[in-house]
This record gives sequence, structure tokens and C-alpha cells, in this order.
Amino acid sequence: MTPLDEVIRRIHDLPSLPAVVMELLSSMEQEDIDTHALAGKIALDQSLAAKTLRLANSSFYGMPSTVHSIQQAIAVLGFHSIRTLVTACSVTDSFPPSAGARFDFQGFWRHAVGTAVCAKVLAPHLRQNPETAFIAGLLHDLGILVLATRFPAEYADVASWRAGHDSGAIEAERAVCGHDHALIGSALCAHWKFPQTIQQAVAGHHDGDALAPLSLPLTVHLANILAHALDLAEQPDDQVPPLSAHAWRAAGLDEPTWLAIFADSEQMFQELCKILVR
Repeated sequence: MTPLDEVIRRIHDLPSLPAVVMELLSSMEQEDIDTHALAGKIALDQSLAAKTLRLANSSFYGMPSTVHSIQQAIAVLGFHSIRTLVTACSVTDSFPPSAGARFDFQGFWRHAVGTAVCAKVLAPHLRQNPETAFIAGLLHDLGILVLATRFPAEYADVASWRAGHDSGAIEAERAVCGHDHALIGSALCAHWKFPQTIQQAVAGHHDGDALAPLSLPLTVHLANILAHALDLAEQPDDQVPPLSAHAWRAAGLDEPTWLAIFADSEQMFQELCKILVR
């Protein structure tokens, strides 16, 4: 088993998110934001700005006319939406696929984006902020990337343990590594200075029986299951995590609402994947 302090050390060795993203994250709990200054900083990162504008102009937002600048995008979409887009672009660029790696990076990010979209669609029904829910959903499995890229031997052993014991990922990770990807992902979110609420949602997204009603962890838990159930990652060996009766009751949604959530999630997902997933 890998000691937790070694896992934390490897996390701290990971590159930081761009400075402008760190500034955007620190603004999540601030009211007085100089959007003109932040727009200028985003525009300085040409790759980040270009991808953000592609997202802003996608059918996901349905703009009646083309958005040509970050400042214009902020004016039309709102600062919170742009912060979400910039953060999403940076996070998906933070773990570039490794040459010769056996890990399915594309499948991973398809599921991450799928969970983010499902969380965003679910959020209003569970009285959560849709932008915060999107980011938490996008980040929920980051611990898997840490294991796959920083502890490849242990990650391979996890896959073998799962196959030999017919178990889920969480059980196999705890058996082999002593820690699961939810805990590791939460530690990475803390290192990157995401808000405490997002750290908690990442840490608890598999704790279905212990999640509070109308909470961000419940939203991400349900979004993760929904993304698996809709097969958004298109992975042949994908397994739908168990849905606890407690989580289902805590959501309190009727069948027509769930069917509308399914349809909206699938429609939004395809557009975002074209831009965020390489």
C-alpha cells in the first residue's frame, strides 16, 4: 500500500493550474470582481482564450450572434459561466495523454464531462448552483488520473484486483492502495485551492448512504451514476455504480423530471465533448 503522505507529495509535484485560473477560483467567494482585468488576463493565454470562446459560441449556450472577445463573452454569458468554462479548459489540459500509456484518457474525460453536464442539469432540481455543480462533476474522478499517471504499477494492480474479485473501483483501490480515488481527488482539489464545498463533493461522491438531501455531494453522486447509466464515456467495460435507496429518496424527483434530465444531459454533452475532449 502507498502511504497517504507519499500520495500527497506526488500531488504537490503536479503542475499548478494557470495563474489566471487560480485567481478565478479565489473569486468564487468574492462579490467585487474586476471583470475587465480578468478578461485581459484570460486573453493573454491564447490557447485558453480560444477554447473558451469556442465553448461560448457553441450551441450549448445558444448565442444569437458570434462572441468575439472574452470581455464580450463575460457580458453576454455572465462572469460565473466564463469562470466555469476557463476552469474546465484548464483542468482538461492539466493531464496531457502520455505517449504509449495504456490508460484511456479520452474515455476518462468523456465521463468527466458527462458527469459535469449531468450535475449542471440536476443542480436546479437539488437547489445547487449549476456552475459549481459542473466544476465539481468535472473534477469528481481526478484521483483516478493521479493513480494512473503517478502510480501506474499500483493502478495496474487495482485493475487486476477488480477482475479477480468482481468488485467496484473503490473497493479495489482501498484494498490495493489503502486510499480511494475520491479521497485522492479531494486532496488534489485542495492543492489546487478549489473551494471546500467542491473538495467535499469530490471526496463524498461514492458515499450514497450518507449524503445530505439537496447537497452538492448528492448532486455529484447522482450525476456520476447518471453519466455511467447513459454510457456517455462509451467504454465497453463501463459499470454503473450502485445507487442507494437513500440517495434516490434524497433527490425526491419524479419520473417525468428524470426523463427530462436524461434528454437535456445527452443533448448538452455532445457539444461540450467536441471542444473539451481531445
